[in-house]
Amino acid sequence: MNITDNTILITGGGSGIGLEIAKALSPANKIIIVGRTKEKLEAAAKDLENVFTIQADITNEADIDRLYEEVKTTFGGINILINNAGNAYVYNLANGGDIYNKAVAEFTTNYFAPIRMTDKFLPLLKQQNEAAIVNVSSIVGLVPSSHLPTYSDSKAALHSHTRLLRYELAKETNVKVFELMPPLVATDFSAEIGGLENGIPASQVANDLVKALQENIYEIHVGDTESVHNSFFAATEGAFATFNN
Repeated sequence: MNITDNTILITGGGSGIGLEIAKALSPANKIIIVGRTKEKLEAAAKDLENVFTIQADITNEADIDRLYEEVKTTFGGINILINNAGNAYVYNLANGGDIYNKAVAEFTTNYFAPIRMTDKFLPLLKQQNEAAIVNVSSIVGLVPSSHLPTYSDSKAALHSHTRLLRYELAKETNVKVFELMPPLVATDFSAEIGGLENGIPASQVANDLVKALQENIYEIHVGDTESVHNSFFAATEGAFATFNN
C-alpha cells in the first residue's frame, strides 16, 4: 500500500515502538500519537514534523469516544490505525500472586482496547480508498513466555482476532489488516526482562513495518520471530509425537 499522504493514528505513540513508527512514517504522512500522559506525548512530538498529539486512555470507553470525535473533527478521519499500546506483568504462574487481576489488566489494554478502537474507527477507515489496521502483537503470541504468561495469552488472542479480522474485511472492504510481531525489543517497556541489554532496536521494528506496508506483507515476523516460532513448533510437534507413542 501507499505509505505517503496518509493520516495515521498510533496508540502508545509517546515512546518505544510507537514513537519509532511515528518517526519512520513522518514527515511524509500526518501522524497522530495517542497516550495517557500529555507531557510525554508533547515531548515525543516536539522535534518531529507532521506529528500531532491527543491525550487519551484507550482502556476507557469515554476517552475513545472523545478521541474519535476529535480525530473526525480536526483531521477529517484517518486511513491507518496502529494499535500499539501495551501492558505487561512479569511473573511466573507457579509463584505469582494476583494472577487474575494481572490478566484482566493485560487483556484490557492488549486485546479489548484494540477491538474497541477498531470497532470505533472502522466506519472512517471504510470511507477511504485505501486503509489499514495494524495490530502490534508479539513473538509471545506465537511462542508463550514463562515470564509473561498472561501477557502471552493476550497476544495470542490478538493474533487470532487479527487473522479473522483480516479475512472478513478482505471480503467487502479496502481495509487491509496487518500484524506486527516483534521479538524482545530494547525499550523501557521490556527493561524488566532484559530488553535494554538484549533486545533489538525499536527502529528496526518500525522499519520492518514500513517495508511490510509497502509490500503488503500482512504477518510481519520481525528479527528472529520466524526462526523461534519454527523451532518451537518443531519441538512441540516432536513432543506430541513422543507422547502419542
